[in-house]
Amino acid sequence: MATVKFRLKNQQSKSSTIYVYISLGRGQYAERKTGFEIDPKNWSDKTNYPIQNNVAHKNLHADLKGLESFLFQEMNESSAKGENINAAWLDGKIKYCFNRVQYKPDNLLKTHIQYIIDNAATRKVSGKNALGLSANRIKSYVTFRNIIDQYERVIGHPIALTEINTTFTTDFTTWLLKKQKFSMNYAGKQIKNLKTVCLDAEKMGKEVHIQSRNIQGFSESDEDRYIVTLSADEIKLIYQTPMPNASLENAKRWIVLGCALGQRGNDLMNIQATNIRELDGHKVIDVIQEKTKKGVTVPIVGDYAKEIINTQLPHPISLQKLNDYIKQVCKIVGLDDMMEGYLIKMDKNNVKRKVLGHYPKWQLITSHSFRRSFATNYYKIIPTPILMNITGHSRESTFLKYINQQNDKDDNARLFLHQLAGNSKST
Repeated sequence: MATVKFRLKNQQSKSSTIYVYISLGRGQYAERKTGFEIDPKNWSDKTNYPIQNNVAHKNLHADLKGLESFLFQEMNESSAKGENINAAWLDGKIKYCFNRVQYKPDNLLKTHIQYIIDNAATRKVSGKNALGLSANRIKSYVTFRNIIDQYERVIGHPIALTEINTTFTTDFTTWLLKKQKFSMNYAGKQIKNLKTVCLDAEKMGKEVHIQSRNIQGFSESDEDRYIVTLSADEIKLIYQTPMPNASLENAKRWIVLGCALGQRGNDLMNIQATNIRELDGHKVIDVIQEKTKKGVTVPIVGDYAKEIINTQLPHPISLQKLNDYIKQVCKIVGLDDMMEGYLIKMDKNNVKRKVLGHYPKWQLITSHSFRRSFATNYYKIIPTPILMNITGHSRESTFLKYINQQNDKDDNARLFLHQLAGNSKST
């Protein structure tokens, strides 16, 4: 049987916060501040309501009675719909009951996310003198809007920009990690999206909660990162192993070329023969990176990559198909050492989730491994700023985290001396 009770937690203060506690049994309960305060001497521990000794306390008593009745009605409706009744749900219902949040269409979180999506073509790219969000960035906003839509169904009300404070962010983060089982990185990206949307809305003159400026995204710590790359020997083995059909042969060539060029999957698939030219007797590929809109020129090095370029470029396919094929290629090659990492699996609700475990290496290889392999294999061989220019990283700290390396100052000093000695010999 559902219950609603009011109580004070601090009986020592002259102004104690009134909390409301709800329970539906079977371990379903939640507690939140009502937004009201009272001197404990004017509170009845017998009735769990204010003592009606003046007009103000009579009005407060009436407000709490109204909230009690409202919550019983909302719990019945939400239970019938199968909605999750939790602290976030309760917080929203309290605000709704007392009209503390104005749920106007132009001041809703989801409305502003949609505004960003609808105007993506004319939006200025952050840090760039250019207009137009990339296809991937638009896709991330669409995904974020869908996640917010799910969360609104859970809490039972639309989300106003003015209610996105520290408490809301904590509850939303808990839902992303504990209920949705999203990875630390993926949940962190959604929190970053939340802050970005709030800041954008504020710049446009919309009212937001002042605490939304303090929202901080997050990611998994360095020691929790699981980097899967292909070594030079493994790339050689892949290239030299015949494939049973044309699709896998094509994927094999993309693996070798991808590990030699260090580009993101979409940029790799956009490479055509017209991108290839000669520079000082060597072939290079010109790439306009989709994410950064930056043009880079990548030298084609390594006998296997050169042979692919000189014979026939692999034909482009979708990244989804490529990821399926390259796993088959790596399985045929025999990359079956057990490694710890994340593998995408279907949960009991038929939703894809990253699951940490020990798997054969071929299961963990994706198109994203190409760029990481390039960066890892050439780190300490080629100066880091040159590698960063090719991979598209803007900060060394981000690049080192990407390949799970710490900044080794001694090695950097040795590399400096080696480069200096080489230049001295040439002169």
